[in-house]
Amino acid sequence: MIMLKNMSIAALGLLIAFSFPQNAKAETIFEKVSRTGVLTFGTRTDIIPYSYVDDKQELTGYSVDIIELIRQELQRKLNRPITVEFKVIKNPDELMEKVFKGEIDIACNTQFTWQREDFVDFSIPYSLSGIRLLTTKNSTLTGTSESLSGKRVGVIPNSMGEVVMKAIQPKAILVPLKEAEEGFAALKEGKLDAIAGDSIVLAGTILKSNPDSYAMVPVQPIARYGVGCIVPQNNSMLMNSVNRAIAKLMQGYLLGDKKYVDIVNRWVGTNGVVEIPQELIRAYFQTIVSTHEQIPLTDTSQR
Repeated sequence: MIMLKNMSIAALGLLIAFSFPQNAKAETIFEKVSRTGVLTFGTRTDIIPYSYVDDKQELTGYSVDIIELIRQELQRKLNRPITVEFKVIKNPDELMEKVFKGEIDIACNTQFTWQREDFVDFSIPYSLSGIRLLTTKNSTLTGTSESLSGKRVGVIPNSMGEVVMKAIQPKAILVPLKEAEEGFAALKEGKLDAIAGDSIVLAGTILKSNPDSYAMVPVQPIARYGVGCIVPQNNSMLMNSVNRAIAKLMQGYLLGDKKYVDIVNRWVGTNGVVEIPQELIRAYFQTIVSTHEQIPLTDTSQR
């Protein structure tokens, strides 16, 4: 979820220009998947509820279910068996770069920013999230700009949390963290006043500890964004399949299709790993679905 660093648009342009022979048309990912029957999915394994390793040591999560829907859609469109090859990449910078270079076909859990859109293409966002602050239960922090002045806030370097904190309160003391879990010990010991990050991911991460010991502020996110999948640029056929799979999920959920309702509820819906009010999910899905053509029910019902 981290932005590419020290890579100018001009440098990226040169990289693209010399990546492929000028007299040959590069194979698209859709063509490669059609030829090999394999879709390469790059992911982290520490992002609850999107993609993480559960108690059975199996990779699971909302985004893993999304990838399965995308696999099914590609299989339907290509009329051949498709498998997903999972590549675990722990470094967010490396994950973004590998998608940009085409070394990975697709990645998800990615926060949309216009800067990232310059280097990769984003799918329809299947989740809406935002930046909030994780504090201890007895903290007096409210999340306002004034309350953050001089406070020690843990952030992942180059993350949305860091960008937002710098923008709203330059006087906050930003403490770099390798991952959110690293900040929990510091938070408990009083070495940090808060951790700034994705509200859904923070809510999922504290489930490993004692949720009742923490609080999330403010009530409304400081900054909002969509979370979706990313593919290398200029892969419209692949993106069409990705977007169609996500749209099917949203439309199916709104229509009460058990397959899709169960997927959403398992992770972010009723009694989900991170529970979001059903009315918020429905309102968001309806907003997205209403901007696209309705998928025929006969297509939606295909498994």
